[in-house]
Amino acid sequence: MTQYIYDNCISILKEELVPAMGCTEPIAIAYCAAKLRETLGEEPDKVTVLVSGNILKNVKSVVVPNTGGRKGIKTAVAAGIVAGEADKELEVIASVPEAKLPEIEKYVNNCEMEVKCLDTPWMLDIFLTGYKGEHKAAVRISNGHKNIVYIEKDGEVLFEKEAENSMGDRKSDLSVLSLDNIYEFAETVDLELVVDVLKRQLDYNTAISAEGFNGNWGANIGKLMMEIGEGRIELEAAACAAAGSDARMSGCEMPVIILSGSGNQGMTASLPVYRYAKELGVSEDKMYRALIISDLVTVFQKRGIGLLSAYCGAVSAGVGAGAGIAYLNGADKETIGHTIENAVAILSGTICDGAKPSCAAKIASAVNAGILGHKMAKSGNNFGAGEGIIGNDIEDTVENVGILAAKGMKETDRVILDIMTK
Repeated sequence: MTQYIYDNCISILKEELVPAMGCTEPIAIAYCAAKLRETLGEEPDKVTVLVSGNILKNVKSVVVPNTGGRKGIKTAVAAGIVAGEADKELEVIASVPEAKLPEIEKYVNNCEMEVKCLDTPWMLDIFLTGYKGEHKAAVRISNGHKNIVYIEKDGEVLFEKEAENSMGDRKSDLSVLSLDNIYEFAETVDLELVVDVLKRQLDYNTAISAEGFNGNWGANIGKLMMEIGEGRIELEAAACAAAGSDARMSGCEMPVIILSGSGNQGMTASLPVYRYAKELGVSEDKMYRALIISDLVTVFQKRGIGLLSAYCGAVSAGVGAGAGIAYLNGADKETIGHTIENAVAILSGTICDGAKPSCAAKIASAVNAGILGHKMAKSGNNFGAGEGIIGNDIEDTVENVGILAAKGMKETDRVILDIMTK
């Protein structure tokens, strides 16, 4: 492995595994809104909100943390303007005092706020314009949850950059990701270089998973699965990830560590691997190397899909978890490759119809598919090339998934949005 590939794999993990509080799409809106207020210098009394269709669907039905259980785009804007701390980025509303809740509700009710779907090439696009008296400011985030591409005040452009067609404002090179490179990196990396971010991923995500089990969140998918599958490691592993999503989608005010811009994906890629590691009694070293495989296999798939699409991101993370679990069970690179292909074949095309409590059930299904994919590979019962979207090798298959999600499901995305907005 070249030093370039090695360094970029480290960089990818450090860029991907960052904390966020709440569903990342409303948080991105709150961050944009906080930056808008900061630029304007005061709270605007009129705000124009232009967002891409995928932002619209992912904010519509999810609770915005620290807002007293309120949902939706206007709530996210109000929270950012009234109580947001822009310098905290994706933890922008992590420390909202309870005394601010009435102010947020008052702002939602009194601010003249117009929300429209933005005609844009970017799946993730937020353009806010605020007005106060004779003054006006605008802030735009595109193609990355904290990727500010434009700031303007009173007609003067203060900042502007291109919103490149990539996964946001990253500096690392995703093209280095292949199964060969991921496997070799996981096997050989000096864990001291990445253990801090991996440990933080497990610490944050196990904490919110525990809250999902202990509290009453969403549809309680995690609790239900644990009751059904107690003593069955496959169902318990899926339940751990689902419980975290139960809490997060329903407004739990605990942070998570995201992956590919998504807390649900961050939990799905990590919690099942952690549960299996405990069950198997493997060393901490082995557990972290399996987690690296899960995280990087998830990003490997998302490279062609993008941050947001009509393709459910939990599927990619469930596939990643399956690969990590296969590694924990002693699988070699070839078996891990078959695990990925088998799992992809099972759930490809699962739709994303926005962030909401049912994401927990999709996560559980994705993890189950990942585990089934591993069991198939272990027994030598694999799906073959040319069957559906399975390609000649793992690289072809992942490329096919990207084509399906980014191109084939564009009309699906439009139909989903039309149904949701009706």
